[in-house]
Amino acid sequence: MSHLPAGVLREAIVDVGAIADNVRHLRRLTESEVIAVVKADGYGHGAARSAAAALAGGATRIGVSDISEAIALRRAGIDAPIVAWLHAPGADFAEAAALGIELGISHLDQLQKAAAAASGDRPVAVHLKLETGLSRNGIAPDDYRIVFAEAARLERIGRVRVVALFSHLSNASREDDLAALRAFEEGVAAAASLGLAPPLRHIAATHAAIDLPESRLGCVRIGIGLYGLSPFADRSSADLGLRPAMTLRGAVAAVRRVPAGKGVSYGYDYRTGRETTLALVPLGYADGVPRQASGRGPVVIGGRRFTVAGRIAMDQFVVDVGDAAVAVGDEAVIFGDPTLGVPSATEWADAAGTINYEIVTRVGPRVPRRQVSE
Repeated sequence: MSHLPAGVLREAIVDVGAIADNVRHLRRLTESEVIAVVKADGYGHGAARSAAAALAGGATRIGVSDISEAIALRRAGIDAPIVAWLHAPGADFAEAAALGIELGISHLDQLQKAAAAASGDRPVAVHLKLETGLSRNGIAPDDYRIVFAEAARLERIGRVRVVALFSHLSNASREDDLAALRAFEEGVAAAASLGLAPPLRHIAATHAAIDLPESRLGCVRIGIGLYGLSPFADRSSADLGLRPAMTLRGAVAAVRRVPAGKGVSYGYDYRTGRETTLALVPLGYADGVPRQASGRGPVVIGGRRFTVAGRIAMDQFVVDVGDAAVAVGDEAVIFGDPTLGVPSATEWADAAGTINYEIVTRVGPRVPRRQVSE
């Protein structure tokens, strides 16, 4: 029977070797430069460790959502190119520029603020984002001419350096994504007509990088695939040649033998059908275990699979283990690599009515992360 280290209630084991291997695999598959996306603290895995592992696997750039995430990576010693693409209204780009952080630009005002942050002979590197149908951030087609012309002017005078044109896909259907790709290519042509010819174009995240070769464009952004999870409902991580990097587990904190008809957890949504053993697992919704999976989430204890009994509470949940020999201190695996016989993050997502992205990202800060490299 496996146990956690002495005194540890709960932990998330992060296999950085899996992250590096996933990047290597996707580089071979796509034959493209990889921008490794480590926003939201590396989808819960730890941004700095995920970035370092991705770079070791051959990624050439790191992607994050906002500048604060990029600055934290610089302070953690990540010196590779980092691009941040979501900015607060009126954001000050001075610190980002001083640290060599590349900026995603979605409208003219951001472009001008980026240029104003340039100092000396060091232009600010920018990725111009095009709106291609997702209805989120991005330069609208009606604004292409003015923004591209201004970017070209600012590049000529050494205030900005246009590194890339980029966009996002909806993954709604192949037809929708191809339509967005055509819109993107029209934007690229418009930029070229005004003198912009950046070295990179990127529109594909993990889903399209794997499933829509036309969208690879020599550069792909890998987010969920970095962590070994599948973005597809009909294909597992193993089907895609990926290895999940996180295992979430807890130490059984209490074991109680109870009679038939015993209520379990708040609301007594679950009552025992016979005399049985209940095991208490010290993880709850404060740790990211979704309350919506109450009565449905899978758990493995001692190599046997069980289901959460009753409601998941803030700090704990209960498992009805029947007559299995379970003791205090035994390992309870919430999710990990299903090829090793444990539940997957996707199974928890299905139980909670969400996606595996959310399951790993929501793992809370009081869960210690322990780095390994299998």
